[in-house]
Amino acid sequence: MSAKIMVVDDSGLSRRTLRRVLETAGHTVVEADEGMAALEAYFLEKPDLVFLDLVMKGMYGLDVLAKLREMDARARVVIASADVQHSTRRLAEEAGALAFVTKPFVAEQVLAAVDAALAGGQDIEAE
Repeated sequence: MSAKIMVVDDSGLSRRTLRRVLETAGHTVVEADEGMAALEAYFLEKPDLVFLDLVMKGMYGLDVLAKLREMDARARVVIASADVQHSTRRLAEEAGALAFVTKPFVAEQVLAAVDAALAGGQDIEAE
């Protein structure tokens, strides 16, 4: 299944790496380099899934996640971060993230997270 996926990361290298992995798998990619741009792009592009970094200039990733969930309770978000602490992962899950992928990215892990998030997200009922 092909999806429109937004990649939110202040690292150009991370965005390019995810773009290459996702486009090779047949997905369409839109990018944002910081939190406010991500919120605007989400509203305009209505992506099926968001890959969201945690540590960015401006807004912290969990704040972006909270705002995305306010805008759209069904927003599907995968955290993509080098922060591998269990407490960070727990906070992300509690905030509504569907999965957590660590940097540096491994294509198989990224695509497994995409498949799981898209499959899991389809069962979410609008409230």
